[in-house]
Amino acid sequence: MLTLDWMFFAVAGPAVIFAGISKGGFGSGAAFAAASILALVVEPGLALGVMLPLLMLIDVASLRPYWRKWDGQAALLLILGGMPGVALGAALYRIAEPDVLRVLIGAISIAFVLWQVGLAPKLMARSARRLPLWAGGAAGLVAGFTSFVSHAGGPPAAVYLLSMKLTKTQYQATTVLVFWVINIAKFIPYAFLGMFTLETGVANLVLAPFALLGAWLGVRAHRLVPERLFFGLTYALLSLTGIKLIWDGLT
Repeated sequence: MLTLDWMFFAVAGPAVIFAGISKGGFGSGAAFAAASILALVVEPGLALGVMLPLLMLIDVASLRPYWRKWDGQAALLLILGGMPGVALGAALYRIAEPDVLRVLIGAISIAFVLWQVGLAPKLMARSARRLPLWAGGAAGLVAGFTSFVSHAGGPPAAVYLLSMKLTKTQYQATTVLVFWVINIAKFIPYAFLGMFTLETGVANLVLAPFALLGAWLGVRAHRLVPERLFFGLTYALLSLTGIKLIWDGLT
């Protein structure tokens, strides 16, 4: 049962704004921090259920500024790979206990930080040659899976997109399109698995303005805010959140 008290909204409001800023302006990679933060105060499945409609709203709000500025081939490969990844995520969710999901979300949070500060710079330095087409499908498969279980599809997609030599705006537009489609695909299995309740619906209505505000801020921050500053804050939040979720899941 989701308790819609002041503590929930005190955590959820800023988290949803943060997700909107990430998806609207910084490639969607850090948007899943909102679900990780919410999983500290509610059951992981409910945290994912609260966030999905809000992420879909942010997707719609972000589509127009980036319409047709994406790389069509890269987007198609990631989407086609993402569909079976969503199915795998749904299969895992059916058999996983809440503590398993806490550990998994926490581990993905920590892995994201380690990837960004360790592997990502090396990939960017070595990305003179494009990855083959099959790599786009493989990245989409992993992105679909991690997106389903923690809304964390951004990093796997980035592994492929970093090799494409896209402009900043092309990269952003491609991630907006890809995760708009993947999030739509997640909606039906989320509903079937009972991740939407009357309480999550009420929370969505209250938090919708926060999502739209975050998306609006993200589109404007796309050109104004240094990425290093934004992701520095993200790394700190995800490190603390990931450690706490893993601790809660194991104890």
